[in-house]
Amino acid sequence: QVQLVESGGGLVQAGGSLRLSCAASGSIFSINFMGWYRQAPGKQRELVAVITSGDSTNYADSVKGRFTISRDNAKNTVYLQMNSLKPEDTDDYYCHALIQRTVWTGYVEYWGQGTQVTVSS
Repeated sequence: QVQLVESGGGLVQAGGSLRLSCAASGSIFSINFMGWYRQAPGKQRELVAVITSGDSTNYADSVKGRFTISRDNAKNTVYLQMNSLKPEDTDDYYCHALIQRTVWTGYVEYWGQGTQVTVSS
């Protein structure tokens, strides 16, 4: 069984910072992409940032220059440093990863349970 457990969400004033963490645990052979998505009620989930196993990154235009994604492969953990937060960043944030559980199986996508980020104006 593989689990993604997020932490670090909360309430912050506009202009402030938060750091999200997501740790993958369980039977894991390899992790390919790791990323963060966000979703507001009634809206589709959208990509915030993604990082490959080789540390290549990609960001949504709305967060470029403010958010930084990073990963610690030894800890199977991905981070999202969010600076200069705006009220429109208020959403539920979800961790996502493509994980290979054994050398004989393919990559399967996993999602975390979500962590709430609220930015007050």
